[in-house]
Amino acid sequence: MNRSELGAALRALRSASGREAKAVARGAVMSASKLSKIETGKLGPSADDVDRILTAIGVSEDVKSEYLEAARAMATEATAWRLIQRAGLHKAQRQLSAVEARMNLLRLFQPALVPGLLQTPEYMRAVLSRHEDLSEATLRETVSARLERQTVLYDASKALRFVVTEPVLRWLIIPPLVMAGQLDRLVSLSRLPHLDVRIVPLTGRQRDIPNHAFVIRDDRAVTVETVHAEVVVTDPRDVALYVAKFEGFARNALRGDDMRALLGAIRDELLQQQETG
Repeated sequence: MNRSELGAALRALRSASGREAKAVARGAVMSASKLSKIETGKLGPSADDVDRILTAIGVSEDVKSEYLEAARAMATEATAWRLIQRAGLHKAQRQLSAVEARMNLLRLFQPALVPGLLQTPEYMRAVLSRHEDLSEATLRETVSARLERQTVLYDASKALRFVVTEPVLRWLIIPPLVMAGQLDRLVSLSRLPHLDVRIVPLTGRQRDIPNHAFVIRDDRAVTVETVHAEVVVTDPRDVALYVAKFEGFARNALRGDDMRALLGAIRDELLQQQETG
């Protein structure tokens, strides 16, 4: 099934349900124009797009599984950051929130930044401020939307696993004192029973390379962050590669009290920098 055939099938399912396009688009947390492009084959949907559309239509789980398999067979979708930014970074955050509300298991590997779900508002602003063309209003709206996403952290029905590398904790895109506050937040969140926060230390031999950040949701889709685009991978064979990579780093990472001890040591170093700076 190619994207034109998949789009036509989705349109037929929507028509059969008697639901209007605007209502389905709203339920799927996407614009009506995006839904139109998917239905007409002008835009290839990701597996998550198909999942949200079918959920909004209200099809059975068997029908959903059939079409999700077809969407995953279309493999990989890349969306340039400039297009995401043009559509609205706050809208992208709300779409992620909808995805995270439905997932049961999240695995996130991050060798560059503190993961968005674990960031303090100050850290968020520093990350987003790299985009010099963002207005103050857009910046505030995006930070607000990301903070709303963080409510998923307190949903005990979900398993949330985070693995970061030690350099992330030492990369000062914010002042040392503010970074110390970010580390305090990591310590606090790590005590939630359904959160698994681990740190890959710089000491000790490693068997893999921390190429780039990626997120795995429910073993169904991987989101990869590159310099120019967000890439969504849904082919099960490729997803399995990322699961194996994540688990390899997780095995060699510090957790629990050992992880919190490392965070405390780095925090103390940051406070010393602040005092002598």
